[in-house]
This record gives sequence, structure tokens and C-alpha cells, in this order.
Amino acid sequence: MGRRNNTNVSDFVLMGLMDSEEIRLVLFTLFLLIYLVTLLGNTGMILIIHLDLQLHTPMYFFLGHLSFLDLSYSTVITPKTLENLLTSTKDISFRGCFTQMYFFVFLGATECFFLFSMTYDRYVAICSPLQYPVVMSTTLCRSLITASYVIGFSVSFVNVLCINTLHFCDSNVIHHFFCDTPPILALSCTDTHNIEIMVIVVSGWTLMVSLTTISVSYASILSTILKINSTSGKRKAFSTCASHLLGVTIFYGTMIFTYLKPSKSYSLGKDQVVSVFYTIVIPMLNPLIYSLRNKEVKNALIRVMQKRESTRHVRRQ
Repeated sequence: MGRRNNTNVSDFVLMGLMDSEEIRLVLFTLFLLIYLVTLLGNTGMILIIHLDLQLHTPMYFFLGHLSFLDLSYSTVITPKTLENLLTSTKDISFRGCFTQMYFFVFLGATECFFLFSMTYDRYVAICSPLQYPVVMSTTLCRSLITASYVIGFSVSFVNVLCINTLHFCDSNVIHHFFCDTPPILALSCTDTHNIEIMVIVVSGWTLMVSLTTISVSYASILSTILKINSTSGKRKAFSTCASHLLGVTIFYGTMIFTYLKPSKSYSLGKDQVVSVFYTIVIPMLNPLIYSLRNKEVKNALIRVMQKRESTRHVRRQ
């Protein structure tokens, strides 16, 4: 990554979000709190799912991996952003920039197909409940997770390979708070038309294939729920997928706004606000969305705490 014969630039400068020192301090405090909540929330979800045997089901298997992905996703971006907000040094090496971009795209693309896997799990649970234990086998769940990682790796590899062919002649100032594809494309001194098409095709394929399959699945889920006679039955069926549907809507809405457009339409203000939302805020929201609306997670947390307390009591005796 980062072949030096393609550029006169040895490193990049991340302009960040704000120049005002007072505002930067406020943002540092806010982002630090969000990051700590992200670490606590996602790590907590992983531990609860691991420790409570009643949560060893396909749905929570996927949710545990989603929490790990959100934790990694936020860690790729937030620490460097906090460093830039706190210090006057905003440099990032050429290799470091491309590494950050690679893992960011890799984790983002992987999450797209994680969300599809979770949607398929809900589809089988609601539309074919009697076949659910057979269809959602351990082998299938692991295959879906593995396929998501492989697709994410492939998408990111193609993206970074394309960006790595660009020339960066004079300016090394990235008008963003992390190394993302649109601002780097806008920074290049060579014709980026073909690269833009390739990036849009790859990003579009990733987003639209996963979003289309999710939409079709939810159309079937909604159709099945509407056929349920009792109001309580409809409410219970809808509650099993409401949290996931909310997470999907937020994630895909921000991603489509950012990536399915030419780099020339990149807007520093609007795109940075949206980027803050899906890189820093969403990884914090996901564990809250899936836990606060989920009685099973709340009950599991109570069981884990009671078990821990009883263990302490036995040790004291």
C-alpha cells in the first residue's frame, strides 16, 4: 500500500472537524464519552451473550459478531480523531492513511452482509418458525459470518487497490477527520473518472445487493405479520425485528448518502456530519438499540449479575 513512485506526498494532513480550540475541546469530550460508551456497550453485549447459555441462539450469535464489528469499526476511526482534536499535530503517514481506509471499508462492507444475515435469521423465525431450528443450523450461521468477512475483505481490497493507483502531486491536506475514499479521490491530481466509476460500482454493488435482499426479506416478513389474526401476535412478531429494522435504516441511510455519488459533489460540512454519525455514533447506538428493546438481553444481564453475586457470596463463606 502507498507506493511512493505514484506520489510526491509522504504523508497526509487530516483537517479534522473544527479549527476553533474551544469547539475542538467540546468535541473531544463528547467523542471520548461516546467511544467509552461504545466500548462498554459492545463489550458488554459480547460478554453477556458469551456467558448466558440462553442467548446461545442464531440471533444472538449474529448480534455478538455485530458488536465485535462495531467495536472494531469505531476503534479504527475514533482514537485518531481524538488525538487530532486534542493536539495540534494532524499528520498521518501515507501507509497509515491507506491502512485506516482499508480497515474502514473492510468493516463497513462486512457489516452490510452481517445485517443481511441477521435479516435472514428474522425471516426464517417469522415466516417459517417450525423449520427455524433446522434451517438456522450452526453450520449455516458460521458460513454466513465467514462469507460476510470474505466479501468485506474483497470489496476493501479492490477499493484500496484502485485508490493506490492515483497520483498525489502537491496538496496533502485531506478535508476530513479520517482517511475516507471521497476526500482522497478529490485530493488526487490525476483523472479519477475511471477510479470513481469502479469505486461506485463496488460500493453500489455492496450496498444495493445487501439492501435489496434485506428489503425483499422484510417485505415477506411484513406480509406474514399482517396475516396473523391476533393483535398481540402481530405485536410480538413485529417486536422481534423492530430493533434490527431501525439499525438497518440508520446504517444504510447514511451510507447511501455518502458513497453513491461522485466525489465532485463531496460537501465538507454535510458529509462530515453524516460521517460522524455512522463512524462514531452508530457503533454506540447499536448495542443500545438491540438491548434496551430486548427483554431477553435484560433478563440475561440480570442472570449474569445474580450469578456473579452468588459466586462472590460463596467465596466469602
